[in-house]
Amino acid sequence: MGEYDKAIVSVLLEAGHAGISVQKLSRHVYNSCNSLFNPVSFDEVHSYVSQYLLRNSKSPTSMITRADTRGIYRLNLNNQESRQLYLQFTEQAEAVEPTTEHTDQSLSLF
Repeated sequence: MGEYDKAIVSVLLEAGHAGISVQKLSRHVYNSCNSLFNPVSFDEVHSYVSQYLLRNSKSPTSMITRADTRGIYRLNLNNQESRQLYLQFTEQAEAVEPTTEHTDQSLSLF
């Protein structure tokens, strides 16, 4: 899986069941993959994202599916791989929740 592919799947995971538009998905992928030392053009990223979504949403058992609204894509939860990714993502999100209690255990200078 390439850098763009990982970014696309990651953003689709965060978007959840509602999905995300191709334009917003392209913007997220562009922002995550563009850097000072590895500049990429937005048109190149948008073209790749569009082709990737079309390629991976053709059959009903594909990992990605179109939502009810035109231009909106989401992960297909009927696909075993997508379901596994979604479960892993939700487990990680629950594990990262910080505790609100914080006690100051630093030593006094005086």
